[in-house]
Amino acid sequence: MTEVVSGLGALAARYDILLCDVWGVIHNGREAFPKACDALIRWRAEIGPVILISNAPRPQGAVAEQLASLGVPRAAWTAIATSGDVSRDLLSARAPGPAWRIGPAKDDPLFEDLGLTFAGPEAAAFIACSGPFDEDTETPEDYRAVLAIAAERRLEMICANPDLVVQRGDSLIYCAGALAQLYERMGGKVIQAGKPFAPIYDLAIERAGARDRTRVLTVGDGLLTDLAGARAQGLDALFVADGVHAAEVLDVTGDIDAAALESVLVEYGPAFAIRSLAW
Repeated sequence: MTEVVSGLGALAARYDILLCDVWGVIHNGREAFPKACDALIRWRAEIGPVILISNAPRPQGAVAEQLASLGVPRAAWTAIATSGDVSRDLLSARAPGPAWRIGPAKDDPLFEDLGLTFAGPEAAAFIACSGPFDEDTETPEDYRAVLAIAAERRLEMICANPDLVVQRGDSLIYCAGALAQLYERMGGKVIQAGKPFAPIYDLAIERAGARDRTRVLTVGDGLLTDLAGARAQGLDALFVADGVHAAEVLDVTGDIDAAALESVLVEYGPAFAIRSLAW
């Protein structure tokens, strides 16, 4: 059975290091969650390092700037490890390309100083995908026709954000992972390094200075990324119910539905759960 806890403090004696998801756990893309930020500040002050582990397709510096703009206090985290950080290694190994870039201008930092050139799907050597060009309106189906050209040419896709969707305010928006999922279904090859894959966890644990993985707790709201990644890495996980899967695990009053929770988590092994992150 999943152990439902009322606050992060209930687990503090069991762990030394926190690997915490970002979007959906400490902010919603528009504003920070004060109770979640306070919990991370207290963990850092009383327990140990907090490493934010994010599938954002940008390097850690760009993510730090975004967190500040959303009101996340700098005291809430020790270091950041992003999908953008680990994806840059994959991209630089393929320089000069050319790459067919799919993604918005805000993801420009992903490509800085890598020596890549760019081209369309008819001339590119591989695909570099950080998300839809217009995440507010586009869906993966808007890319089916152009992805078919790439699939026919057997182009590899480097997906810099394995998330399928994230919650922005009250809406769900598609991420690069949704485009990668479609491309794989069309026969294309996809390479990813963010959650749930090992490279981002290795980077986060290195930045935490962790030696004993049994003393590391991961926190996240994504089943296919946060919980699947924790399971694959042999790490304990705290599932945040009031995130991207809220409609599946919360009842009409907004509390955790125990039966629904067990049904959702059955494939992910033992885990802790909390309605929303707080101390």
